[in-house]
Amino acid sequence: MRKTIVATDRAAPAVGPYSQGIRLGDLVFASGQLPIAPETGAMPEGVEAQTRQSIANLKAVLEAAGAGLDTVVKTTVFLKDMDEFASMNAVYGGVFAGQPPARSTVEVARLPRDARVEIEAIAFVKQD
Repeated sequence: MRKTIVATDRAAPAVGPYSQGIRLGDLVFASGQLPIAPETGAMPEGVEAQTRQSIANLKAVLEAAGAGLDTVVKTTVFLKDMDEFASMNAVYGGVFAGQPPARSTVEVARLPRDARVEIEAIAFVKQD
C-alpha cells in the first residue's frame, strides 16, 4: 500500500508540520480539524458555530481523498469544556444522524488558537 498526502484549499491549512489527511489504501485518516474558515482564516464564536466549521473542514478533507462524512467510521472530538458537550452534540448529531460513527469525546486543557472544539476522523474511500 502507498501512503498519499491529502491536501485541499477547501479546508483550513495545517497549522504545523502535519498533513490535513493521509490516505492509505481505502482508508482516510483526517487530522484534527480546527474551526478555521479557509476563506478568511477566522474562527467563529461559540461551540455550535465552531463545531459546524470543524465538520465543514473535515468534510472537505475527506472529499479530497475520495471519502465523505457518510463513510466515517470513527471520530474523536476534543472539547475545551465538557459543559459544552450538549451544544456540540446537537450540531454533531444533526450531521451524523442515522448511522453515526464510533466516537470518543475528551475534554482538553487547550486547543490551538484557543478553539472550543477540534474533530478528527477515520473514513473509508467510496467505491464506485
